[in-house]
Amino acid sequence: MPAPRLIVGLGNPGPEYEATRHNIGFWLVDRIAAELRIDLAPQTKFYGKAGRSGELWLLQPTTFMNRSGQAVAALANFYKITADEILVIHDELDLAPGAIRIKQGGGTGGHNGLKDIQAKLGTADFWRLRLGIGHPRSLGLAQQVADFVLHQPRKEEMPAIDEALHRCQLALPRLLAGDYASAQQHLHGASHPPKAAGREPT
Repeated sequence: MPAPRLIVGLGNPGPEYEATRHNIGFWLVDRIAAELRIDLAPQTKFYGKAGRSGELWLLQPTTFMNRSGQAVAALANFYKITADEILVIHDELDLAPGAIRIKQGGGTGGHNGLKDIQAKLGTADFWRLRLGIGHPRSLGLAQQVADFVLHQPRKEEMPAIDEALHRCQLALPRLLAGDYASAQQHLHGASHPPKAAGREPT
């Protein structure tokens, strides 16, 4: 598989959304940016905060979730990045807090960010890194889904979520190499290898 040239973290802009479940994609991209020493700065032509290291771009759309595709398509089209070179990091209701899955293509699961990206790119063939946040019903909560994703995780959910984000950081060299099979095996619960060096900025 080709190495990713664009890693997108999904979320909503503004301090009121920073700590909410829907912003877990932003959380991981912030960690990746810090590790690779990439400065994420507002770029109006890409409708978000973006930064690069060599051929790799990181992007956090600031369009709000349901218009995420506007940002992704703007950057991908400008740099001629194909769908299979895009990795989208997003919250996943169908996975328990702390669970992680990687896949290419498939449905959107009702996720408005994925819906818009698929519509704007004209294909579903981009990669997805799905970070579990749980579903209100499986967690025994009466909240509606729209309300649930726009609230902070409960205190008891955070250790599993933090550990999942850490596992993603450990798998980052594999992801950056496009070795999705190896990364997937690791992220789905294999033993944790020693942390490898990330890509250096250029």
